Order: sequence, then structure tokens, then C-alpha cells
Amino acid sequence: MSSARILQAMVGLYIFAFFAYLFGPLILMSITAFNSSGFPRVSPWDCFTGEWFIKLSQDATLMEGLRNSLFIGLGVVALSVPIGLAAAIMLTQVHRSIRSIYYTIIVSPILVPGVVLGISTLIFWDRLGTMFDASYKSFFYDGFFLTVVGQSTFISAYCMLVFIARLQRFDTAQEEAALDLGATHAQTFRKILLPFMKPAIFSAAVLAFLASFENYNTTVFTVISESTLTTVLASKVRYGIDPSISALAVIIVALTLIGAIAFEFMKQREMREARAQTMEGGAVAAPAPASRQALAGAFANPAMAMMVLVTIAGLGMAYMLTTYDTHGCKVRVLEEKRLKQQEFVAPTTPERPFKDVFDPQNLLGTTTQGGKPGDDQQKQYQGIFDPQNLQSQSGTEEEESGTKQYQGIFDPGNLKSQAGTGEEESQTEEAPTKQYQGIFDPNNLRNSGPESATD
Repeated sequence: MSSARILQAMVGLYIFAFFAYLFGPLILMSITAFNSSGFPRVSPWDCFTGEWFIKLSQDATLMEGLRNSLFIGLGVVALSVPIGLAAAIMLTQVHRSIRSIYYTIIVSPILVPGVVLGISTLIFWDRLGTMFDASYKSFFYDGFFLTVVGQSTFISAYCMLVFIARLQRFDTAQEEAALDLGATHAQTFRKILLPFMKPAIFSAAVLAFLASFENYNTTVFTVISESTLTTVLASKVRYGIDPSISALAVIIVALTLIGAIAFEFMKQREMREARAQTMEGGAVAAPAPASRQALAGAFANPAMAMMVLVTIAGLGMAYMLTTYDTHGCKVRVLEEKRLKQQEFVAPTTPERPFKDVFDPQNLLGTTTQGGKPGDDQQKQYQGIFDPQNLQSQSGTEEEESGTKQYQGIFDPGNLKSQAGTGEEESQTEEAPTKQYQGIFDPNNLRNSGPESATD
């Protein structure tokens, strides 16, 4: 294999990996929108269904955020495109010495973080509302107005870059000729510059709408009490999502593809019209190609190939949704899950000897070698922690005598009377007891005298 073939193969592999990295997540998310599982996943596959698109339409919060995002996007387009066009035209009119400074100032909002833009926009308009003593119902505190203004501060710079790229190919001699022929500046702009800038205006409008539609960092501060699609999706991600989000992604991707295909067809038509006009003033038409060549040229067009793929995919999805028995598939999936759960709670079999090894009931009874319940071992430790064991314990005669020996050791009655055994104990214990029995009796003080002393 030659080095050129190896290089070509490496370049092809790199291109494949690049597009797989870009479009792989979109393809997987689109597949999860048609899985009946309650969580977005591709594997394991349950059933083919379109119920998540219905659930998406029934989500009031998400639909409200989508509607607000569309309105804000249109407002951003209406404000950013004129500002960007004016900034681009001004850049071509200023002196060359200050053109770089002007360009840096206009582009600087792109470099500022969206969080800073959102907070600064909110604080700026709040100070203006306080200065004019405006109420909280005025536009100074309106979420839609603040979001449109905050997003337009940096999206207008994007539009300006698109217009600058288009203006670099504009011939200023056309404007000078129009002015020499008596046209005003407004007429020159409307009839010469604006038609030339029409493709750039369309591109800038699409770019501004998409940048506003997906913006989150600035919107989360300026929208205040309202909500957009991005803020609703961010709140849903915190608490868990379902495949209805994937269904929304499928719709957005489909609309994007349709818009790209329509734009490509429009571009191809304009190119054909331009070629026809350049051939002898447009009087002679180009010869019609053969049918085979026309078919090959149609499929060589990327827009045509993409349109064919989208059409086939749409027809296939519609056919599956109308013919596939989703309800029956769900019943089968539930039955399979129930059987799997029963396998885990089924009794132990020789094939599964360690199935219930961690069952707490195993502590209540053990088995002997013969397979019969070990009652002796079970009864031996059955009441080992019973508090009544401290009051009565069964044992031999020696243990019983030892138990009785200290049974009433802490009884207060032991101080009044103590029982002894044998004659020696009675002789040795009764005399001292009677000797000091009434030593603290008060009557001893009255009967004390000489006679008692002699006695």
C-alpha cells in the first residue's frame, strides 16, 4: 500500500471520527425518544412508541418556556440585525487609523461572560427604574424586555461579523455611480446595498435566533420571574428527565434539517439563475442534460441526499407508529420483568444453593447434618437475652444454694434480725445483742442512780 493510500485512509478515518463525535449524541438522543422506557436510554430496548411526543405537548411548563423562547428570539432578531448592520457599515466609513479601535470596542461584548452581561443588564435597568421612580410593572422590570436587551448586547456583534464578511466583497464604485447619477443616500442604500446584503441579512437573522434560543447564562438573570426553554430544561435536569426531552430534541433537529435543506435549495436556484444570466445575457438556455446525468447530479447534491434521507426516515417512523402494537409489547415487557422478580424470591434449588444465604430468617433455625431442624441448638440460645434470666436461673443443687446464699443480701430487714445456726452462734450473738439493745433508750437517764450503779 502506498503512502498516498495510507494518508487518504487516515484522513477518512479522522473525518468519520469527527462527525461521529458531533452527531453521535444527537442520533442516540433521537433513538431514545421512541423507547417506551421511563428513562432516556437506548439499551435495553423495551418497545417502539410515540407517546413521548404526546406527553411533550401536554407539558404546560415546557410549552410555555418554548413559546417565550420563540418570542424572545424574534425580538432579539429584530434588534440585533439592524444594530449589527449599522455597526458593519460604520466600520467601512470610519478612518483607517481608528478602525481597529472601533472594531475592538464593537466585538468586546462577545468576550464578556454571559453571567456578567446578565447581572450588569439587570442592575443597569434597575437603577434607571429607580431614577425615574418607575413601578415594578413597567418595562424596566419586565423579564422579556430585559432578556431581549441583554442578549442583543453580544448577539449584535455576531451579526456584525457576518455583515463585515459580506461587505468585503462589495464594490463601492456602484454607490459612487448611483450618487453621481442623482440618487440620494437612502435610495442608494435601498436599491444597491440592501439587495447585495440580503443573503447576509438572512444568515445573520438565523444566527441571532439560534443564539438567543439556546442562551442560558444571560437569560437566567434577566428573565426574572418568567421562564424560557433553556431555564425549564435546566430545572428539569435537577429532578430527573424523561424521554419527552428527547422528543423535543428530535423536533428541533428535524426543523433544523428542514431549514438547512430549504436554504441549500434556494442557494442552488440562485446559482442557476446567475449562470443563466451570464450566458449571452440570459437569452440562450443551457442544454437539458440526459436523464441519467440529471439523476446522478441530483444525488450528488448534498441537499437532495439529505432530503431523501429525512423523507425515508419520516415515512418509516410513520409506518411503525401506525402498525406497531405498542400496548401488547408493554404487556409482554411487564410480564418478563415480573418473572425475573419471581426468580429472585423463588425457593432454593440445588442449582442455586446460595440463593437465600443472607435471609434474616436463617438466624431463627439451623439444620443438622441429617437435614432435620436442630431444635437443641435453637433452644440453647433462644432466650439468652431475656431479662427474666437475671431473676431465675436453672442449674444444679450447688448453683441453687449459691443463689439462695446471696438472694436477700440487700434486704433492709437484715439489719433488724439475722438468723444464725448452731448453739455457738446463739451464745455468742445473743449476749452482745442484749447488752447494747437499749443503749439509746431515753428512759435509761431516769433510772440511773446509786442503786442502779451498785446493781
